[in-house]
Amino acid sequence: MLHAVIMAGGSGTRFWPASRNQNPKQLLTLSGERSMIQSTVDRLGELVPPSRVWIITNQRLVEAIREQLPELPADAIVGEPAKRDTAPCIGLAGMLVSRDDPDATMVVMPADHVISPDERFQAALRLAAETVEAAPQRIVTFGIKPTYPAESFGYIERGDLLSESATTNIYAVNRFTEKPQAEVAREYLETGRYYWNSGIFVWKASTILAALEKHQPQMFAHLGAIRDAQGSDEFAAVFDREFKAIEGVSIDYAVMEHAADIAVIEAPFSWDDVGNWRSLARLRGADEQGNTITGKHLGQDTTGSIIHTSGEHLVVTLGLKDCIVVHTPDATLVANKHDEESIRELVKQIEENGWEEYL
Repeated sequence: MLHAVIMAGGSGTRFWPASRNQNPKQLLTLSGERSMIQSTVDRLGELVPPSRVWIITNQRLVEAIREQLPELPADAIVGEPAKRDTAPCIGLAGMLVSRDDPDATMVVMPADHVISPDERFQAALRLAAETVEAAPQRIVTFGIKPTYPAESFGYIERGDLLSESATTNIYAVNRFTEKPQAEVAREYLETGRYYWNSGIFVWKASTILAALEKHQPQMFAHLGAIRDAQGSDEFAAVFDREFKAIEGVSIDYAVMEHAADIAVIEAPFSWDDVGNWRSLARLRGADEQGNTITGKHLGQDTTGSIIHTSGEHLVVTLGLKDCIVVHTPDATLVANKHDEESIRELVKQIEENGWEEYL
């Protein structure tokens, strides 16, 4: 059966001050009427029912996610005791899924992407699951056809054509590459052989667990101790101790660099990783002055800007160009939108100043 694992432990610092430790990006409603994590579950439709959906997050967000997703079993929302990157997260999920379904197929995806339409996404997942069923040792990922030379995404270089379907093609993966410099990103775009790495994977639970056991034996041993303690009175203590003892590493480094049989499906759906405030312009569109407005705003001589407020709080701008203005009840950001990658550094400075109430 197909199970879904949604990774929802990120802090979304580039969306500060709206995104906070207790209410990060994945819990916000940035597009449509539902939060990002709710939309991620909705997107699965009947393909993966709530009984086969798992959320891996951090401990402080468990109750908030349960409130947003009451249809999921309470124990399907798992809070990690420490941040340890994607490989431990996926390994833990693989053990949980395979406990009741040893032959399970997993789709693993982040909680903070915007994908449409749902029907094409579900069709692509079916194709990926069928591909894995036909070749159980194969790992399948989805590549996004690039529309510009992005420096903020990892890339996948495709190899030989493996198969064609009515809606898309499946290729062997030659290699994964890290976020490139601008010149390299332009070269990737010109070749037509590279995709943006969507961070969405489909595989047999047994396949990913075997790969982690081979390439990350210490991690696997800690995860195994957690699995073995399930149902016991000591589980909470074992989970805390063993998970914190894991050295964090991404799934790309832990597995993808070593795997021999990886396929990439050219995504037949639209995709946006909603990585920063400028993403809102793509998601919500802009007015005649090039502004993207959320909330109550009055602007004069304001162009190319992103204004975000809530409730009845009025934001008034005069003579602004290419700015980001985000108002929340206790913090306001005003920035040049071309400098927004530095928001992460600002958040670090707030932490260094001991202003925990603003994080």
